[in-house]
Amino acid sequence: MRIAIDAMGGDHAPDTNVLGGLEAAREWKDTEIILVGDEARMKALLPEIPSNLTLVHASEVIEPEDEPVRSVRRKKDASMVVAGRMVKEGLAEAMISAGNTGALMTTGLLVVGRIKGIERPALAPIIPTIDGKGVLALDLGANMDASPEHLAQYALMGSIYREKVQGVSNPRVGLLNVGTEAKKGNELVKEAYPLLEALPIQFVGNVEARDVLNGVCDVLVCDGFAGNILLKSMEGTAAGIFSLLKQQFSKSLKTKLAAALIMPELRGLRDIMDYKEHGGAPLLGLNGLVIKGHGSSDAGAIKNAVRQARIAIEGKLVSSISQEVIG
Repeated sequence: MRIAIDAMGGDHAPDTNVLGGLEAAREWKDTEIILVGDEARMKALLPEIPSNLTLVHASEVIEPEDEPVRSVRRKKDASMVVAGRMVKEGLAEAMISAGNTGALMTTGLLVVGRIKGIERPALAPIIPTIDGKGVLALDLGANMDASPEHLAQYALMGSIYREKVQGVSNPRVGLLNVGTEAKKGNELVKEAYPLLEALPIQFVGNVEARDVLNGVCDVLVCDGFAGNILLKSMEGTAAGIFSLLKQQFSKSLKTKLAAALIMPELRGLRDIMDYKEHGGAPLLGLNGLVIKGHGSSDAGAIKNAVRQARIAIEGKLVSSISQEVIG
């Protein structure tokens, strides 16, 4: 099992990527961790190089502000592109990157390639829910526009991922909408509804945004535009609530004492809503496993992404989606 990590991608690269890769190599001796990036910088961060940790030099970096398609085509020796090429050529079973999302999507399409029959891959992160189980939501930003047929493919891929990688038996699939009635919504979701009903999945109908955190479904299907707005709204709301709590608990000695008493519970609540616990978001529909880490991922998030990749490889995720789509 070989997993390539784009060591130069993300807000804290290469430090957190190298440390996360090292921690993963130490824990899973049966997995070869391949760090791709500036070899001298990576070596300087490693106190040791375990036998199952490999360094692959890449001389270029795709920056956050780079235009995705142009950078992937021109920077042939960028760490992200080299990692994608390793997946394409069978030198790695998966790649992980916390770098430029658009560039990673482009690398997936132009370098790794799509599964035959899949029209558009989808970015599928886990949105934390109150019960701690989370909901796999797709697409949350890989494609701003979608057709009803794209949403149907998202539903199928999301259901397979939830079952194969996360062990959810017969996952419930919902369609993001402004109401629960089948006839509500714009033309896209109204036309997608019967397509999802016809799939071999457990389709539970339309789901309103206000119910997502209550765990009413295991997979949430939407176009990338609505999905990305949903995700950013939730992230902003959570950050705002914790900021307000901090202000209130800092007002007086009494509130500070109260905060000290309930701090363990608040930290537990924060952990439930923490994206880093889930590792990363797969780009489903590619002919190889590609996982997008959050730009601010720490070493723990990178290690969790490796765990996620291991389970997906063992569960034969890519071939399972391919077999289902081709039929």
